[in-house]
Amino acid sequence: MYEVELAELKRLAEFIKTQYNYDFTNYAMSSFRRRVQRVIELYRFKSVDWLINRFSGDEAFFEEFVSEITVNVTEMFRDPSFWRELRDQVIPNLLLNHEHIKIWHAGCSSGEEVYSMAIMLSEMGLLDRVTIIATDLDKGILEKARKGEYALRNMELNKKNYIRYQGKNNFEDYYTVRDDKVYMNPELVENVQYRVHDLVNGPVFNKFDLVLCRNVMIYFNQVLQNSVLIKLHESLFRYGYLVIGAKESLIWCEIANKFIVVNNEERIYKKYRD
Repeated sequence: MYEVELAELKRLAEFIKTQYNYDFTNYAMSSFRRRVQRVIELYRFKSVDWLINRFSGDEAFFEEFVSEITVNVTEMFRDPSFWRELRDQVIPNLLLNHEHIKIWHAGCSSGEEVYSMAIMLSEMGLLDRVTIIATDLDKGILEKARKGEYALRNMELNKKNYIRYQGKNNFEDYYTVRDDKVYMNPELVENVQYRVHDLVNGPVFNKFDLVLCRNVMIYFNQVLQNSVLIKLHESLFRYGYLVIGAKESLIWCEIANKFIVVNNEERIYKKYRD
């Protein structure tokens, strides 16, 4: 079987950066290699050069490639203890000093986290006091998030998470079922703006009270993680909260001393220095 070499990966990343201005050069190489290998096998290409040739002038195929490379398996109310902490501590603390709060889901993938947030805020009676911006690099996955359409088979796990989160209602109240799909209630996301945004090359585009960037940076090397964390810091108001994934850390990065740890187990931090 054809095995992708490191030199080929670097050549591919440089081509993509030049041609499409997407920067994969600082992705964790083991993860990038595994996913490129999968694309090559999926499309039965003989080499990375075949893949590069297919990219030339075929933007639709490039979007398919981005979807394969950046795919992020997620679920609703993932890590229920985190969502309880958000509900019981973080959101109430923000509302002590704010009538209205702004939340950014950075790397929102197919939108399960956004719907979890919307359900939580709805049960707290706060949906009309919050603006949510949800972004992702992948246009296709962002469209899926916007539609709120999911496979029925996934809802059993989502419901278990919701029960462990100790939600107020029946989980089934938040969606309708047709055939083998569920459709989330659209009023949950009336205050959500979905945008294509590149965490690596994209600008700091707004200021937020709460930024969630969970399980996105595990695919980046430390140089890229550091760069992204600097942007996330700049995107927060002072005393705003940053949440990252359970396997991610701020400890080693350049702006670590500009945050205080709110909950180390749940990876919740508060910005206290610009």
